[in-house]
Amino acid sequence: MQLHELYPFPEERKTRKRLGRGRGSGLGKTSGKGHKGQNARSGGGVPAGFEGGQMPLQRRLPKHGFKNPFRTVYEVVNLDDLARVFPEGGEIGLDELYGKGLCRKNKPVKVLSRGDAPKGLKVQAHRFSKQAKAKIEEAGGEARPIEPVQQDSKEG
Repeated sequence: MQLHELYPFPEERKTRKRLGRGRGSGLGKTSGKGHKGQNARSGGGVPAGFEGGQMPLQRRLPKHGFKNPFRTVYEVVNLDDLARVFPEGGEIGLDELYGKGLCRKNKPVKVLSRGDAPKGLKVQAHRFSKQAKAKIEEAGGEARPIEPVQQDSKEG
């Protein structure tokens, strides 16, 4: 058996439109593009969102909001994730978090409080929520913050 012999069988496949193959095919002469006009030309057609010269919707609507280009986006790790990957507790640093695939490398990490902390867990991360820190310390562990990764600031 060959790959081309696998399902769907050739007779079940839809045949492609063969344009410009004579009058008898039904797609000869203008090849289904009608007569003249923008859409009949090579590379013709209008871009997405074009409204025939009328001001397009995306330009008519008001702009609003602001996105800070210098914001710090943290990778989130929850306590239940730590309990699942490190059930015995112990010391957990950034290398362990990155190595086990709990967060992406070279991104600042924030630990959140979903779930329960394993006993005697010592975690090093850039940030901790208040509840997560309380849960870790309640279970006899330690939450040690690290300074976040400094992003390059543009001096003018």
